[in-house]
Amino acid sequence: MVGVKSVTMDGETICVFSSAIYIFESSTGDHLDVDMIVSEVSLRKYKDRESLIIEIELEDGRSISSFMFLKSLPGKLPRLHLFCEIDKDHDYEGILRISEDDSAFPDIEEGITLEDIRKVEMPNEKITLKLNLPIDQVEWLKMKKNKELNELFKEFLYEKMTL
Repeated sequence: MVGVKSVTMDGETICVFSSAIYIFESSTGDHLDVDMIVSEVSLRKYKDRESLIIEIELEDGRSISSFMFLKSLPGKLPRLHLFCEIDKDHDYEGILRISEDDSAFPDIEEGITLEDIRKVEMPNEKITLKLNLPIDQVEWLKMKKNKELNELFKEFLYEKMTL
């Protein structure tokens, strides 16, 4: 079976850690589906989008360009699901076919951990802290720029996390 080599969403190439491309055959019609494990950064960026222009490069050198619909799926890892109607003019030879009666779908989470994904692309998240500090420390903190404080706290926390 042919696999996915790369995915571009609305002109931006995203990092795909694992994927499965298949044709889902149902009584209402067949459609092309792509399940992907992506970074948390990509999931946050795209999860609320309904549709995207997708370019998929397959491992055998073929490419598929299509307007696809998007769903974020629950799981242990950040996951996106793309789907579109089958293009009658496109060659889908070698792509896995799954019937609606099949109970097993490809397990794309196997062998990947969230830690592996975060080594490649670590998301940032805002946090607000309420501290009770001596006035001289408060004054010193207020003189610093946010970028400096972010770096200072990152270094401090990573140092404490490794103890």
